[in-house]
Amino acid sequence: MLSPLRTAAYRLYAHRLRRRLAAADLPRHVAIVMDGNRRWARERGLSAQTGHRHGAEHIDEVLGWCADLGVRHVTVFVASVDNMRKRDSDEIDNLMAMMEDVLAHRLARPDGQWRLHLAGRLDLLPDSTRHALKLAEEDTRAREARFHLTVAIGYDGRAEIVDAVRSLLDERAAAGASLAEVAQTLTAEAIAAHLYTDGQPDPDLVIRTSGERRMSGFLLWQAAYSELYFCDVYWPGFREVDFLRALRSYAARSRRFGA
Repeated sequence: MLSPLRTAAYRLYAHRLRRRLAAADLPRHVAIVMDGNRRWARERGLSAQTGHRHGAEHIDEVLGWCADLGVRHVTVFVASVDNMRKRDSDEIDNLMAMMEDVLAHRLARPDGQWRLHLAGRLDLLPDSTRHALKLAEEDTRAREARFHLTVAIGYDGRAEIVDAVRSLLDERAAAGASLAEVAQTLTAEAIAAHLYTDGQPDPDLVIRTSGERRMSGFLLWQAAYSELYFCDVYWPGFREVDFLRALRSYAARSRRFGA
């Protein structure tokens, strides 16, 4: 708990950061690797389950920051294919329950302003989690939503590319094209149209919390020209000033898109 003096100083600093960003070129799409739930909990003598609860609750708060600043597209990396297969089953069950209870149900509220999109191999999820997320996706689809949230769950960037190519081949084969014809006409745009994230813009900025400096298979195709920002704070402790600093870093950069 911050002292009243430190709380006032924090608010003043956050206010100054927001003012400086008012005229800045902000990202349209921010993608976040929400890393560090377990380590955050361990440092406080808490269970991994408690860490995941705080991490899931924190998504709602961060979405509020994004909406306030006009960041209209957000993608969050919840769990990878490796997480689903290698983590302790009780921990994964708890994480999935958090996604159902916190994320899916809150997004589906009638007064919600975010439209949900899903990315990943959803067949790896427990039936109840898959059902809750698909129902929330369907419930938010009819909204005239200004804001779009993509949840990458049961996700792996290489698997996504494999699935996209397989889907493309199946589509062309059904249309009567030979393998040679597909090879001659294959383009990056054709593959991109079969990615899990088809219809969503590529991320301008990718933020990873916890101090790790790697992508871990996150949006390997889509983030080819994204700006990367690594933050040493664990995800449940990721503050608004940390987010504003990431946006300040982005605004100070000159994007080259491979040039």
